[in-house]
Amino acid sequence: MGVEIEKKFLVKDDSWRSLAQGTKYCQGYLNSKKERNVRIRTMEDKGFLTIKGLLSGATRSEWEYEIPYNDAREMLDKLCEVPLIEKVRRKINYHGRTWEVDEFFSENLGLVIAEVELENENQPFDKPSWIGREVTDDPRYYNSNLIKHPYCRWPED
Repeated sequence: MGVEIEKKFLVKDDSWRSLAQGTKYCQGYLNSKKERNVRIRTMEDKGFLTIKGLLSGATRSEWEYEIPYNDAREMLDKLCEVPLIEKVRRKINYHGRTWEVDEFFSENLGLVIAEVELENENQPFDKPSWIGREVTDDPRYYNSNLIKHPYCRWPED
């Protein structure tokens, strides 16, 4: 079993854009319950099946397997809950850590989230200047919730 420990943050400006090339992702959920979710994802010409367990703080169990791209695309088109999550991910190295910055499109246009993976929840890490408010504990920002409550339908803060 794999374990994922990550912190999520909003991004407060565009200075990150020039730091890395992006990769297009499309993902959907076969099951998006909070106790477990089952995700199908395409990334470039690859497909993946990911199963995630219940989140506890910033930690949860995770299993990911590469599957044939055409199978992944067919499951996205025929089986997954809608809307699908469409985003471009940039991986940016900063002080020994890789930050993944996701810029969302379609139903979640305008949302930009940065994530950093850690070895433990209390591990100290440096934040780039473009990192804003932490949203790790806000379930609205989970990809599996963005299909039920897309960003474009959120009330203005």
